[in-house]
Amino acid sequence: MEKKYLHIAAGIIKNSNDEIFITQRSADSHMGGFWEFPGGKLEQGETSEQALIRELKEEVGITVTHCELIDTITHDFPDRSITLDFFLVDEWKDEPFGKEGQPSRWVLQSKLIADEFPPANRGVVDFLTKNGCH
Repeated sequence: MEKKYLHIAAGIIKNSNDEIFITQRSADSHMGGFWEFPGGKLEQGETSEQALIRELKEEVGITVTHCELIDTITHDFPDRSITLDFFLVDEWKDEPFGKEGQPSRWVLQSKLIADEFPPANRGVVDFLTKNGCH
């Protein structure tokens, strides 16, 4: 059976207090229960940045006004292969919240816990907690 391939844009939404906004995956989704940086799959013809802007509006209700690609990671699961483009989002309009009813919270960047995130995200979480992201 051929593996499913997904290209995903994820936003590391960081406020001026060095807090990162994260959301929790629904229990019935792939990697359910883990915390994540909000975002989603690219649609046909979309760039990663366009997908990020669309997904953050749909998922957490913000309008991104500035973002910067900080890392791209490819991760293989038994049933799928994913490419994740991680963007630092440091300017936006409106206040983020779990627009689809998903739990959400602000966490100090230094207090992020890699094991609370899906395996594909853990390298970025480690980078954020050890090196910071400005």
